[in-house]
Amino acid sequence: MKKGIHPKYVLSVVHCACGHTFETLSTKPEIRLEVCAACHPAFTGEGVQRIVDTEGRVERFLRKYQNYRQR
Repeated sequence: MKKGIHPKYVLSVVHCACGHTFETLSTKPEIRLEVCAACHPAFTGEGVQRIVDTEGRVERFLRKYQNYRQR
């Protein structure tokens, strides 16, 4: 392997828009996120409630498969 071509990893502080912060290793000393694991709907269980749907696709899907979910 060639020497001197790999970036240096430093301890990085990650800041989310929700206020959650954590530390990880990265090539950048500071990272800013809009959505993290603490506020993402897939991890918090809020799922459908936080989806912004202007064309009604989510509601149409839920109506179509509502009877299927109850089985």
